[in-house]
Amino acid sequence: MFTGIIENTGTLSEVLTDGNNKIFWVSSPLSSELKVDQSLSHNGVCLTVDEIKDGMHRVTAIEETLLKTNLSNWTAGSIINLERCMRLDGRLDGHIVQGHVDCTGECIKIEEKKGSWQFSFQFPVEFASFIIEKGSITVNGISLTLFNIDKNSFTVAIIPYTFEHTSMNSILIGNCVNLEFDVIGKYVNRIESLK
Repeated sequence: MFTGIIENTGTLSEVLTDGNNKIFWVSSPLSSELKVDQSLSHNGVCLTVDEIKDGMHRVTAIEETLLKTNLSNWTAGSIINLERCMRLDGRLDGHIVQGHVDCTGECIKIEEKKGSWQFSFQFPVEFASFIIEKGSITVNGISLTLFNIDKNSFTVAIIPYTFEHTSMNSILIGNCVNLEFDVIGKYVNRIESLK
């Protein structure tokens, strides 16, 4: 479980293909602090660390993960957001994040607001019931607040700290991002659908 508060960014050093899987070597300040078999959020995707060496760590994404996320588009040199699992003795600064991406979305608009930024994203309409005005969403692993929601789009505001310390500053119009909707909203939606 995560909070959506990014600890650091990493750089993809190498991307390999192994059958239907993709293997990613990530270089980051966190890599040397990790342990094999530890869960780590990579742009909002919970992946298991399977090797550590020379200031890098390796993770593997299987076919199911590649089909539901933007990991199949990752290339060497890409900057990704990293977050270790939430500690039970820590504060929940973001919201409850599972690291289980629901779908991908597309950046459709970016506006600079003299010291902040607004990013708008479009997503598959079948997920529309999972968002509410001023609710929470995870974009590439970052816990953000939704506004200006429509049936299949929403906007988020990005403060300077988040823009400078995450991969938000590298997102361009047309880019594909990982989206995880609020787990509480998903449970409420499921309960309502069974009535």
